[in-house]
Amino acid sequence: MNLRTTAAFTGYLATIPTANLLVTHFGAVPVGFGLMAPAGVFTIGLALVLRDLLHEAAGRWAVLAAIAAGTVLSYLLADPALATASAVAFGVAELADMAVYTPLRRRGLLVAVAASNAVGLVVDSVLFLHLAFGSLAFLPGQIVAKAEMTLLALLALWAIARYRRPVTA
Repeated sequence: MNLRTTAAFTGYLATIPTANLLVTHFGAVPVGFGLMAPAGVFTIGLALVLRDLLHEAAGRWAVLAAIAAGTVLSYLLADPALATASAVAFGVAELADMAVYTPLRRRGLLVAVAASNAVGLVVDSVLFLHLAFGSLAFLPGQIVAKAEMTLLALLALWAIARYRRPVTA
C-alpha cells in the first residue's frame, strides 16, 4: 500500500470509533442554523469524503474491504443499540455513496464527490436516526452538518487541484 492509500484507509476507519465516541459522550450538538444533531455527525460527513478518496487511491475492492471493516468496527465499538444503528447506516450509506461515485467519476472528482456524498449523507442520516432513536427529529441537523463537511472537503480538494496545476502565462 502506498502512503496515499494507507492515509485514506486509516483516516476512513478512524472516523468510525470517533463518531461513536462523540455520540456516546456528547449527545446532540449545535450544527448551525439553529439545528442540532448527534455529535458524531461531522465525523461521518468526513467518512463519506474519505471513502471517495480511498476509491481514488486504491479502487473499488479496497473500498469494499474498508466498508466491511468499518461496518464491523462500528458494531464492535458502541453499545448494542447504537452499534446496530451505526453499522447498518454506515454500511448501506457507504455502498450508496460508492454506487453514485463510481459512474460519475469520469465527469470529475469534485462532481463525483459532491453527488455521492449528497446521496450517502441522506441515506446515513435517515437510517441512523430511525434505528438509533426511532425519530427523524435530528434529520435537518444531520443533513446540514454532513453537507458542511462535504463543502469543506470539496473546497480543500479544489484548492489542492488548483495548487497542483501549473500556472500558465
